[in-house]
Amino acid sequence: MEINQLVPNFELPDLNGKMYHLSDYRGRIVIVNFWSCECPHSERTDKAILSMFVQWQDDVTMLTIASNRNESAQALRKAAESRCLPNVLQDADCAVANRFEAQTTPHVFVIDRAGILRYRGSVDDVTFRQRKPTRFFLDEAVESLLAGQFPTLTESPAYGCAIVREV
Repeated sequence: MEINQLVPNFELPDLNGKMYHLSDYRGRIVIVNFWSCECPHSERTDKAILSMFVQWQDDVTMLTIASNRNESAQALRKAAESRCLPNVLQDADCAVANRFEAQTTPHVFVIDRAGILRYRGSVDDVTFRQRKPTRFFLDEAVESLLAGQFPTLTESPAYGCAIVREV
């Protein structure tokens, strides 16, 4: 999946079996967030994303995708509920994670209103050496699109726990 290219449609069920299609959100900015119920980096960024989301909710949709093969539906449901995350989608065979080439949790992808990928990478600039965020890449990308501009930064290295593709 390349920056500035159309993102192919996908469909995934949520934890209750309801199907979600990426194409249903054309006309809105979409954050695809590869997520884990066990990863501390996902838990940390969930808080940051949800606080950003308060100002975006009318124009932005987030699709939280659980692709770790070792996480049960019960564990996903419990973490999603405790973190107030709506609509966690299950990518049980990692097909969507593979299509996006998602490597970690979190690994975010920002898609503009026309369905074009405009940013991929980390939520912020936290790394092993830098424990406190000083820059929020996700916020910058979304705010640029909301202002009718392309993000200045289109890619950053994803940082978090590796997606478990084999059990």
